[in-house]
Amino acid sequence: MIDNLNDKSGVLLQGHIKIHNPESGEILVDKRNAIHYENMSISLAESLANQGQGMVYSMAFGNGGTSVDPTGIITYLSPNSTGTNASLYNQTYTKVIDDNSINNTDPTRNKIETRHVSGTNYTDIVATCLLDYGEPSGQDALDNATSSSSLYVFDELGLVSYATSGTGRLLTHVIFHPVQKSLNRLIQIDYTVRVQSLTGFNEA
Repeated sequence: MIDNLNDKSGVLLQGHIKIHNPESGEILVDKRNAIHYENMSISLAESLANQGQGMVYSMAFGNGGTSVDPTGIITYLSPNSTGTNASLYNQTYTKVIDDNSINNTDPTRNKIETRHVSGTNYTDIVATCLLDYGEPSGQDALDNATSSSSLYVFDELGLVSYATSGTGRLLTHVIFHPVQKSLNRLIQIDYTVRVQSLTGFNEA
């Protein structure tokens, strides 16, 4: 009888970020990230219900995730992963990565893909964002900034959902050692979110 079955199921979300220079191969950041579970649950529901919002839309960059004392010791803040109005500590740049959006100016190199292996219970969402030589505008010529508070010395970023209101929700947040974006280097971010179904049925 179906009434005698306990459905032990759930969804596990895991995130990983890799920041690298696609030309030199230099890896700048390679680490796990925090998932904002409340906002992610809203986005998953909105996407499944075909509400026209909730999907991953942009990648936000900021420089408020760390502080550096006079001796060079870096203090890392905790990721913002609670509260529906959560945001980066100090957002300084954002880029549309939804390759179906007319606001994406380079959908070949800024895009979102899903990857699934048949027979497994997980699917990866892979978001790719490339900051080209000329972006953001106003950046330094060389990656030799002496202050981590410089506008485009990034130490935090996150994925943001699309919202018809114009203000999306922060879905993920990662804090890392400061990385400068300057005119002399490309930076590519590969952001992977694994959505895994945890399912098992036990007879009561």
